[in-house]
Amino acid sequence: MPTNDPVNRKLSFGQTIRAVLWSFIGLRKGSEHESDMARLNPIHVIIAGLIAAAAFVAILIVIVKIVVSQA
Repeated sequence: MPTNDPVNRKLSFGQTIRAVLWSFIGLRKGSEHESDMARLNPIHVIIAGLIAAAAFVAILIVIVKIVVSQA
C-alpha cells in the first residue's frame, strides 16, 4: 500500500539524477547520503549513472576535439 510518509517515499527520477551527480562530484553530507540511499530506486540509479557517465565522456570528447583543432 503506498504511503505519503516522506521517510518511506521513493525519490523521483530527477531527484535520483541529482543524487548521482552529487556522488560523481563527491560533495555530500553523510546524513543526506544515508537518507537518499534508503529511498533510491536501483533501476533509476543505474539509468542515471549511465546517462551521467555518457555525458561526462561526451564532454571530454568535445573538449579534446576543441583543443586538438586549435593546435
